[in-house]
Amino acid sequence: MRVWHHLYPALPASQGTEQLRAGFGALIGISLCAALVSLGSGWTGSHLFLVAPLGATAVLVFCVPNSPLAQPWSAVVGNVTSAIVALLVLRFVPAPWATGGAVGAAVVAMMLMRALHPPGGAVALLMALDPSPALEAGPLFALMPVGVTTTMLVLVAVIYNRMTGRAYPFRQPDTYGAQDPALRLGLSTEQLGALLERFNQSTNVGIADLGRLLAAAEAEAAQHRFAGTTCADIMTRNLVTVRPDTTWTEAVRLFRYHAIKSLPVVDEDMKLCGLVLQSDLLAPMVYGSGLGAPQQNPAPSIVADVMRAADCAVPHDLAVGVLLTRLAAQGSEVVPVERNGKLVGILTRSDVMGLLLSGAEERSAA
Repeated sequence: MRVWHHLYPALPASQGTEQLRAGFGALIGISLCAALVSLGSGWTGSHLFLVAPLGATAVLVFCVPNSPLAQPWSAVVGNVTSAIVALLVLRFVPAPWATGGAVGAAVVAMMLMRALHPPGGAVALLMALDPSPALEAGPLFALMPVGVTTTMLVLVAVIYNRMTGRAYPFRQPDTYGAQDPALRLGLSTEQLGALLERFNQSTNVGIADLGRLLAAAEAEAAQHRFAGTTCADIMTRNLVTVRPDTTWTEAVRLFRYHAIKSLPVVDEDMKLCGLVLQSDLLAPMVYGSGLGAPQQNPAPSIVADVMRAADCAVPHDLAVGVLLTRLAAQGSEVVPVERNGKLVGILTRSDVMGLLLSGAEERSAA
């Protein structure tokens, strides 16, 4: 039974109407390519026609649009490169070696071009089995019909997939990096790429999609670990705040009197304007006393002169586990918590440590 188990379907069941979505997309894509061929035949003679591997390309771009093998570069460059390489093999390698040589050379060329596309191997095999049209058209065969029809199919896939809620082309690393890594995952783009290389999965999963999957898994694990605890559940609510025009000396007095480590800067509507840490006030005090480097700027007079940007706030209903990376690995000391655009609390490392320790005795007993 264990042996037969490995022969069972590896793909999970499709969700909802995914079968119809992918099938209808392939129908539209191939139909438009056929219409293009029909219109173009009158202008270019017999050189523009459909090739069978285009059906395999349709399966990839409509059924698995997030696969690296289905991306526009892989599809267009992969098919065109395979056609060019196969044509060279057919001209210089005698039968029966030309058939295998065309496919093998196409695979090597696609990998060198970082354009691995399975239908490209089918393009090479088709040309080797019926070389007459390719040899008659010469290098033009790679452009027309292969390049033109593949490009047409990819353009249809870009429009159709986005209209039906699928991301195509898939997310590139720079798009992923533009998002807040602290709320997603404590791994850089380079580290994610190294993981894919380590497990030899670079051709199966994109870096950005791997980041999304791992971040979702991390968030799910944190949800279980903290039993659904949100920032609002453990944040400090009794806040000592200041306005942007609060004097610098008053801010220093508040730090000393309340024994706090941060001062949120808010306006009259409790909207967060910035954040002041003790270290933000230390430098002006040192320079002003002549203990540091020569003072180049006048001493600050109000809080707005020393506060840092308020771009690290999180929503009140965010799961606490999502913030572990920011608090533990990225050196953040405090995280402002907002609700409906207004400051409602502050989350510190001490708050999270208290949550971690709250169930330590129960876990040890278990």
